Amino acid sequence: MAARTLDRADARPLWRQLQDDLIERLRIGEFADGFPGELALVEDYGVSRHTVRQALRKLRADGMVTAERGRQPRVSPAADIVQPLGVLYSLFSSVEGTGLAQRSVVQTIGLRADAVVADRLGLEGSTPLVHIERVRYAGDDPLAIDRVWLPAAIAEPILDADFSHTSLYTVLAERTGLRLDRGEETIRAVLPTPGERTRLGTTPDQAALSIHRLSYAGPHRVEWRHTLVRGDRFALSAETTASYRLTAR
Repeated sequence: MAARTLDRADARPLWRQLQDDLIERLRIGEFADGFPGELALVEDYGVSRHTVRQALRKLRADGMVTAERGRQPRVSPAADIVQPLGVLYSLFSSVEGTGLAQRSVVQTIGLRADAVVADRLGLEGSTPLVHIERVRYAGDDPLAIDRVWLPAAIAEPILDADFSHTSLYTVLAERTGLRLDRGEETIRAVLPTPGERTRLGTTPDQAALSIHRLSYAGPHRVEWRHTLVRGDRFALSAETTASYRLTAR
């Protein structure tokens, strides 16, 4: 392969130029047969190994390539789960819909008070809440850390349910008759804490999606949920339409 030249006079640092070029090559499918290792990139672009590592760090953080210590970088596979925006989805159903088995390891379930969450649910700060925290799996690998709070006055009947292989929304409907019908979500990219990385099986520079959801049943706020989901295994999609007008000049 012929050497590729970066522009030393460009205002962008070399690592950024290298990153941009690799992104373009990834976009057109140039690495379908394998992503080059660090030394190959050093020789190909005529830059230092430090420059290559800076460029790869960003690609890993964005989930475009994976690179474990001592192993050659690889192009990240497509996300296992692609969830359309604009619907109140169940992670259980989203995973099982791909053909992967969804299971959960419950780490916390019980009653507690949380003034911040109660306020988000429109409740008085000392109101008892049902709190459930689970590590969600897709197949054999961890997918997400899921934390849920619901008013105990509504959700206490679900406290003795087995959540190892079922949907919270299904259990809630069966035991309380309550069905959630809409929600509001805020989504942003974050770097998990060391403890969260251990549970998710991710590397220090691998980003995750932090999803906060407020769900309703009719006019009532019923669920506050925080899901931390692996960015390399879960993607969100949206269908867009033009919301602006072109004006003649």
